[in-house]
This record gives sequence, C-alpha cells and structure tokens, in this order.
Amino acid sequence: KTLGSIPDAVVHYRSELFRLIAQMGLGTGALAIVGGTVAIVGFLTMTTGALVAIQGYNQLASVGFEALTGFASAFFNVRLIVPGTTSVALSATIGAGATAQLGAMRINEEIDALEVIGIRSVTYLAATRVIAGVIVVIPLYCIAVMMAFLAARLGTVVIYGQGSGVYDHYFGTFLNPTDLIWSFFQCVAMTVVIMLVHTYYGFTASGGPAGVGEAVGRAVRTSMVVASVEIVMISLAVYGQSGNFNLAG
Repeated sequence: KTLGSIPDAVVHYRSELFRLIAQMGLGTGALAIVGGTVAIVGFLTMTTGALVAIQGYNQLASVGFEALTGFASAFFNVRLIVPGTTSVALSATIGAGATAQLGAMRINEEIDALEVIGIRSVTYLAATRVIAGVIVVIPLYCIAVMMAFLAARLGTVVIYGQGSGVYDHYFGTFLNPTDLIWSFFQCVAMTVVIMLVHTYYGFTASGGPAGVGEAVGRAVRTSMVVASVEIVMISLAVYGQSGNFNLAG
C-alpha cells in the first residue's frame, strides 16, 4: 500500500516530503550540528575504508603482493563494504527515527486524528518517508564512496608508505564504473526495503512508550537482516555468473 501511494504523495504532500528530506539529510535541532546522517555515513565508511588499507596491505604483504592494495580498495569497497555500511547507517539513523516518530504518533492517536480530518495516513506518513529516504541516499552514497576511497588511499600511502603511483595504478585498473552503478542501485534498493520495514513497525506500534521502543528494536533488527540478504541476492544476480572481474594490469 505504501509503494502504491508514492505517486499520490509526490502530487499532494510535497511540502511534507521536502521537510522530511531536509530532516533526514542534515538533521534538525542538536543533530544538525554534526550534519545528521551525512556525517554519520561519512565517518562510518571512512573507518571501514581504513580497515581495507590495514587488513589488505598486511595480508597482501605477507605473500609479497602489497602493491595490490589499490585493487582491494576498488573491489571490496564498491561491491560489499559501502553498501553494507550504508545500510547499517540508514537503519540506525533514518529508519529508527521514522519508527520512533510514527510509533509516538500511533500511541498518541495522532494517526487516527489525521484520518478523521481526511488525510491519507499511509500516503502522508509512510510513502513520503520512503521517497525521502531514496532521495537522501543519493548524496549519502556519493559521500560514502568518496570517504571509503580516501581512507583506504591515505592509510596505504601515508601510513604504510606505499608509492602513490603504484596504488593509483592498481586502483584505476580495477575500478570498474559498472560496479559503481550496480553498487548505487544496491543502496537504493536497500533503502526502499529499510524504509518499508521501519515505517511498518512504526505504523503498527502499540503498548505505550515501551511498545514504541520495542518496535524500534525489532525494526532495526529486521531491516539489517533483510538488507544483508538483499546484498547477497543482488550480488549473486549481478556477479554470480561471471563475476565481472578480470585480473589484469
């Protein structure tokens, strides 16, 4: 029902949609100081990108192939690390916030009040949040990829002292633009599922404030599991047959 209400939400509830996009992207109130979800995703992917440099360089150096650390960054960051890290960040920030907001509205009978005055509650509350999540994930994904690449390069070149030319050569050789496109669509698909899960749990919350907290916990757990399965399924569909990988250069 939420997916079917998306066109209606775009046409009739644009002001609410714009408000949610601003709230999800940069945060409101005290959260706006640190940049909201943008800063959280950036820091998370920066740390995971640094782990690629640490683990990749040391493991490859043990067999004499530390020059291929640039390949590890171009391959693993794009296909697995950035989509997985982004899904965790979205679930724990935007998703959990949506569940808490809708749950509080449900137990305070605000959703019932919206329906009484003729506002389509699923469209106004759930569909707008799904659209806003998909729009917000576009710049979030760009930030996540850039931070992961930057952290991996700095860790390898600055900390471990590998030549920047060597790193850039293997990084450029194995960075496939097609993989970036598929990785972006992975994040968009995960965002849709995550927002559907969180809006459902928030919309159906019951049992007072304790019930809202329980709904948030269940929503985060469910969305992380579903997002992980989705990453596996999409990766199998895209890379499972041929792998889209050629060891050359």
